[in-house]
Amino acid sequence: MGLQRRHVLIAAGALPLGAHAHHGWSSFDADRPLYLEGTARKVRWQNPHAELELELPAALRLPSDLAQRSVPAQTAPVDGRALLAKTVLPTRKDRVWEVELAPLTRMQAWQVPEIKPGTAVSVVGFGLRDEKGEAVLRAEYLFVDGKAYGLRSSPA
Repeated sequence: MGLQRRHVLIAAGALPLGAHAHHGWSSFDADRPLYLEGTARKVRWQNPHAELELELPAALRLPSDLAQRSVPAQTAPVDGRALLAKTVLPTRKDRVWEVELAPLTRMQAWQVPEIKPGTAVSVVGFGLRDEKGEAVLRAEYLFVDGKAYGLRSSPA
């Protein structure tokens, strides 16, 4: 289901299957960080949080330098270095994923430039515990234009 249609249904009070689970951390597998990269197809840059549809390449690969990437110091409570070191590729083979980013106030505090369709991005985050549902990732780290953003924390 597309981003706009899902949010129209939510606003109208008719929740599609799985939509109710996206706004808390409990539905996501925080023990298994996943890596995705690709091109933003659709972007929803508004509250309650920014979202994008990410189209992955046919042969997604884990970058060899992922564990050595710099992460913002403000994300120390999350232990970003350890999180990146245990990040894996998803087992499901979906080519399009919905990526939930942070609320706009946090995106603005980090000075994340508004992502436009066609932008290349990579993310580390957490998929839904039930892999039979939608291909959804809750982003912990967003990498755009060589810069890393820690989406669960705020900048100092």
